[in-house]
Amino acid sequence: MPESRAFPDSDDLLGEALLALARSGTPSAREVLLGLAVPSDEVRWWRDAPDGPAGAASWAVEEQLRGAARQMLLAGALATRARAGYYGARHRRAALATLDGVLVGPAAGGRRLTAFAPVAGARPLAVRLHQALYAVREAIDYQRAAGAMDAFDGAVEAGASRELTEALIALVRGTQGARIAVEWAPAAGVPEDCAPGGEPVEFSPGDLPVLREAGARYLREEPSVPVRITGTVVRMRRSGPRGEGRVRLRVLAGAEIPHVRLTLDEEDYRIAGQAHLVGLPVRVRGRLESRGGFRRVTGACGVVPVQVDEEERDRLLKSLQENVDFFEEACGGE
Repeated sequence: MPESRAFPDSDDLLGEALLALARSGTPSAREVLLGLAVPSDEVRWWRDAPDGPAGAASWAVEEQLRGAARQMLLAGALATRARAGYYGARHRRAALATLDGVLVGPAAGGRRLTAFAPVAGARPLAVRLHQALYAVREAIDYQRAAGAMDAFDGAVEAGASRELTEALIALVRGTQGARIAVEWAPAAGVPEDCAPGGEPVEFSPGDLPVLREAGARYLREEPSVPVRITGTVVRMRRSGPRGEGRVRLRVLAGAEIPHVRLTLDEEDYRIAGQAHLVGLPVRVRGRLESRGGFRRVTGACGVVPVQVDEEERDRLLKSLQENVDFFEEACGGE
């Protein structure tokens, strides 16, 4: 490789090097090409997994590595949206959209995997994951030294969550240990408040009980939140022609979730049904329950129709016409 473009025939030499990388079958060659194609921070995973026949990894071992890595990237993406010990269904759509631009290399023998997070769109993900992993490692060490779980509460601010502890459990389970490292794109430099990349954070099977306890703690202590949700009715059910009924809304505003379930009294149920018939969304107050993953509103009340522009109203009416048999059944009882 020429040291600079001033070297004689540097363009030809660079072209030959790229061609050799493209023709190479080694995983490292592909990683170099990916890194050159899109300036990216690299997230690397290693698992000390048992050898299979002739040193090959089973399909299940490779899938475990890929699944755990995806869970971990999703946990990092969730932490860029908000800080929480448990997200459930919240922010998931936006977090998954962040992962669309992340490229993943081959899972070499089910033991090593690299993801390339483009600096332009996914650096916050890499930064948050880097900081969260160190925070979880420190919290585990503190629990072992002091016997207390308090450090996991502070780790939430760094990006730790039940989703991250679950990803770490999936990564470490069935191995002798695992490591994760974040290497910063040279062209972009080291982000502010981050250590130079490359040094892996290590986790072992001995960490699993603490990780499980931390995940249960995050799930147990995440509070329900008051909400005022605007959404369109997509399902209505009740056991008879009168009384309360169950409703499912597609959320338009008020909560970072795609759908929500709620139980309405007879009057609010009637208002929701009428709004749906004329192609209008509704607004409702209540508490978004952490139990069940923030998919249910309790204490729902104050249902009112919400005006929308004609184009959106026409679309909602078309959706009703396509499901008119279901809606008539729902309004008439089961």
